[in-house]
Amino acid sequence: MAFLENPIYVLSMLALMVMLAVYVERTSFGRPLGAALLAIVFTAIIANMGLIPSASNTIFLYEGIFTYVAPLSIFYLMLGVNLKAIKKAGLPMIGLFVLGSLATVVGILVAWHLISPEGVLGENGPIVAGMLTGTYTGGSVNFNAIALEYDFQKQGALYAGTIAVDNVVTTVWIVVTLAMPRILKKFWKDKKGTAPKNTEGSGEKDNGLDLNSLMWLLFLGLAAFFISEALSKILPELPSILTLTTLGVILAQTPFVSKLNGAHTLGLYSVYLFLAVIGAYCEINAVLELKALGLMLFLFTVTVVLIHGITTILLGGLLYRDWSMIAIASQANIGGGPTALALAETFGRKELMLPAILVGTLGNALGTYFGFLVIQFL
Repeated sequence: MAFLENPIYVLSMLALMVMLAVYVERTSFGRPLGAALLAIVFTAIIANMGLIPSASNTIFLYEGIFTYVAPLSIFYLMLGVNLKAIKKAGLPMIGLFVLGSLATVVGILVAWHLISPEGVLGENGPIVAGMLTGTYTGGSVNFNAIALEYDFQKQGALYAGTIAVDNVVTTVWIVVTLAMPRILKKFWKDKKGTAPKNTEGSGEKDNGLDLNSLMWLLFLGLAAFFISEALSKILPELPSILTLTTLGVILAQTPFVSKLNGAHTLGLYSVYLFLAVIGAYCEINAVLELKALGLMLFLFTVTVVLIHGITTILLGGLLYRDWSMIAIASQANIGGGPTALALAETFGRKELMLPAILVGTLGNALGTYFGFLVIQFL
């Protein structure tokens, strides 16, 4: 049915899932889950039912949301950042992120010996391990960088299968990290002694999105995006997301921009839309169709992420028992900066939003190196 790939239809369905998530979040059932998690789950359900495209038949709209909407959501949420509030969060967040990165490498090496994927993957085994090391240190940029170096994208079914498994496991880990602080604080009390604040649903008020604010916010967002992309072409070593984040933080400190209404609303809605696409990419059938190969990839990947999670929780709990921060740092490893930012917003930790993006950028820098290092070691 051609209409299933119509971008207007798909966008309306994504908007419906976001709206449904926000309304359900206001109920007694949905309040503990939060709108971010509900948006992922609802969209994953309709994608696996075939009502909208999924990862194997992705459409340009999804790429557009990843390319444009996700970065702009970061920019708009950065407009609410108070630099004075993040001083204490910076170093602990970096420490937890580096800890999580090392836990990923340990997870890869342990899973390699437990699962023995080389028996099924052969000479492609170390490359898959390196790609997963990269993506679970800082995101998909590293995954693709390593794949391109070894022409792994020409492996067809194996490349697609690895992506499918990565999408499923990453989506599940978003769910886990969203629930992590609420669960862990019951067994191992947070040093701060407080539960994460859920600012979804009722959310942070913007005093209404008036026309004047909307005009300025759209202009500033689009102009900042253009500048960041232009600079990344002139200076390829400078990630565009870092420039965009920096511009947002600088503008947030100016009296004029700080008085604009609606930045938080625009950013939050954009995050929900981005997370809905993450849910659409959680394609269960694509993993099942791989049969033995898919099962091995799934077991290997799940083992890696579990070891990462357990190590990060145990050591993070001993060193710095702030479960929200630990969850955000772990998500920066497994999912990257945008999903880490979504967690910081969900937990109501505004002081962690900028550190979440910064460590996500650090992951982009470290992940490829760690990936190649693992390939050479194996």
